[in-house]
Amino acid sequence: MNTVSPRKTGLVLGTLYGGWHLLWATLVAVGWAQAVLNFVFWMHFLSSPFKVQAFQPGVALVLIVVTALMGYVMGYVLGLLWNWTQK
Repeated sequence: MNTVSPRKTGLVLGTLYGGWHLLWATLVAVGWAQAVLNFVFWMHFLSSPFKVQAFQPGVALVLIVVTALMGYVMGYVLGLLWNWTQK
């Protein structure tokens, strides 16, 4: 039976989610986020009703920490469920 470490799975997903949002916060900080958002909506045949606000370091930190923690919890639960189904 193949089992995984829930802790390591949580760390992987937490890093992935936190890293993805770090990239988004960086795009906001350098002023490219609106263009990226407009492109994503355009390629899905949608018009964007959203406007990117000014970069705020505190908000960026909250975004990254919260999504990293959510990713960790989801990865941990995924690891537990995976191991449970392998019994």
